[in-house]
Amino acid sequence: MTKNTNEKKLIERILASKCEVVKLGVDVHARDVVVAVQLDGALPQRGQKMSREQLVALVQGLRASGLRVYVCQEAGPCGYTLHRELEAASAISYVVVPETLADGRRQKTDRLDAGALTDRLDRYVRGNTKAFSVVRAPKLEEEQRRAQGRLRDQLKQSRHQWEARGRSLLLAQGHHITGAWWRAAAWPTLSPTLAEWLVEELEIMRKILLLLDAEEKARRAQLEADAPADLPKAVGALTWVLLGREICDWTRFKNRRQVASYTGLCPGVYQTGGTCRHGSINRHGNPRVRHLLIEMVWRLQRWQPDYPPVRHLVAGVVRGAARRKLAVAAARRLAVDLWRLATGQTTAEKLKLIVPREITLAMERA
Repeated sequence: MTKNTNEKKLIERILASKCEVVKLGVDVHARDVVVAVQLDGALPQRGQKMSREQLVALVQGLRASGLRVYVCQEAGPCGYTLHRELEAASAISYVVVPETLADGRRQKTDRLDAGALTDRLDRYVRGNTKAFSVVRAPKLEEEQRRAQGRLRDQLKQSRHQWEARGRSLLLAQGHHITGAWWRAAAWPTLSPTLAEWLVEELEIMRKILLLLDAEEKARRAQLEADAPADLPKAVGALTWVLLGREICDWTRFKNRRQVASYTGLCPGVYQTGGTCRHGSINRHGNPRVRHLLIEMVWRLQRWQPDYPPVRHLVAGVVRGAARRKLAVAAARRLAVDLWRLATGQTTAEKLKLIVPREITLAMERA
């Protein structure tokens, strides 16, 4: 029996039920998918395994028959390709935040996950918007631009890893070396003090390190060239570009609460009866955005002391964990200000952020 025959039989069974709405919960894997089908308000059917091509063909066949089709899948390493193909097939597709779907059971299978997704999709379609959290799928161009920034970070991490491998090898042979041992400034002095076989091993590592370093610097220059010229001092061209590419589109946010929530820098809340306690940050959203914002806050407290969110940090009244908490609060406010700045709702001067004088003069001349 061919795959096409299986698809046709499934479509025929669905059409024979005379339903109007079909909901598909999809558990996505690299090689195949498991799909649970729900017809109108009936119970979800047992999930069945099929290929991505079969799923898209199924949706196309159902839509050609005039049925409304809703599809739900979790965000994951397989990306958004299937989501885009389903939307192109005229399905209403949702990518949702991954979460534990066992419902208290100590069992986990692909079919159970697909069925649980279908159940939550049914509740969402009926109007319960709390059934799951929808992930905004980036456009193809946005995803490509974001991947360019992430590759730069990966190149930097790989360079640090190979540098650490070299230091580890040196330490094992009795040489305690710190810093970038492989750079042109340090290697000519270090290599004559080492055994010949050790130099040969480290030379192999140096070739990889020099290549990674050159590629990382080239990608960094490419990213920085995409930054606007009138950035406030200490914001950083690279940080601004990376932040914008991770967020994809600043206009996606409608208010400041959405911005703060996306950063994952909002405190968790435990409230019951007369008790209300604020805990650590919830870490929802994009972790790379959080890291970039925290990094920017520590720069601003040094170079932009008049910026309101960092004044408590500049004063140095608190130390230790309390100081780090102030930095997190400042990063949350900074994200909102950057959103307002990127969308033209305010200016750097109104935010009390200093723009370097030479940049201001150059813009005035232009």
